[in-house]
Amino acid sequence: MLETQLSAATRFLRTGIRTWLVAVLIMAAIVSTAAANPETWRYVWSRTDFSKHSIDYSEIFSGGVRKDGIPAIDDPKFVPIGQVSGLAETEPVVGVTVNGVSRAYPLRILMYHEIANDTLGGVPITVTYCPLCNSSIVFDRRLDGRVFDFGTTGNLRNSDLVMYDRQTESWWQQFLGEAIVGEMTGKTLTMLPSRLESVARFRARAPKGTVQVPTNARIRPYGRNPYAYYDSKSRPMLYRGDFPDGIEPMVRVVAIGDEAWSLPLLRNKGTITQGDIVIRWVAGQNSALDTRLIAEGRDVGNIVVQRRQGDTLEDVTHDVTFAFVFHAFRPDGVIHK
Repeated sequence: MLETQLSAATRFLRTGIRTWLVAVLIMAAIVSTAAANPETWRYVWSRTDFSKHSIDYSEIFSGGVRKDGIPAIDDPKFVPIGQVSGLAETEPVVGVTVNGVSRAYPLRILMYHEIANDTLGGVPITVTYCPLCNSSIVFDRRLDGRVFDFGTTGNLRNSDLVMYDRQTESWWQQFLGEAIVGEMTGKTLTMLPSRLESVARFRARAPKGTVQVPTNARIRPYGRNPYAYYDSKSRPMLYRGDFPDGIEPMVRVVAIGDEAWSLPLLRNKGTITQGDIVIRWVAGQNSALDTRLIAEGRDVGNIVVQRRQGDTLEDVTHDVTFAFVFHAFRPDGVIHK
């Protein structure tokens, strides 16, 4: 069995994903499943209350890196959008506006850090991105009268980033914003509206906005995609769950609560209205998970999700992720194809 898995991993590497990071992730899936045991974690996680958990520990396994092996950013640096350089106009950023203040967090940076703890418009926020799920979600860091900041555990569940808060060292599921292990188990962070959009579209809607830049541009190969051609694969990495019916697992979907709409459907229609929700697709954004250089990734388009409030439209929290991710966390949800 192990020889078969190793052979499959070797073939997978030869088809285009050849970086050391992906090799570590694949081998971790093969040889680290036994790590889903609190007794093996306690020497690193001495402050985590493993007696409290809302999921089966067998669902969690190592992503191939240690605690904080993918380092969160705690003091992000920004420049005005008019001064940014080195970013293609079609490169993807997570655009966030809070209390009239707008910032863009490029995926070329989040790819290597996954979490940025920041304060925007007076609100403590955490900007997150899970490359294996293409899931970009922004959270309010305030909960129960406390302000939390987050790091990476090095673990995954359903191929999705498991974060931890540094105050209690509870573990949180990125896709849900829910604590699944430790003192905070069952608590849920508030998601804030954001857009996964191109630099050009962020510039157009926030001409006075700022863009995150690397604190030290030489410590990571920012702009390169370590998961080259990942979103062209037929199956995700480090995932052991079921797949949705009637849609390929790696197709992007726009997830809003318990419903999701496939990008092929949105691309064909341009605009979809569901009750008071308006979902629009517009061309002009590179996939961050396609070619080795993010700026050369194929065009997957921009998504805008808004709710009609009288004569105005307000942004709605949503996630542009893969179909398998939505199905894993919303198994009773509906995917419109």
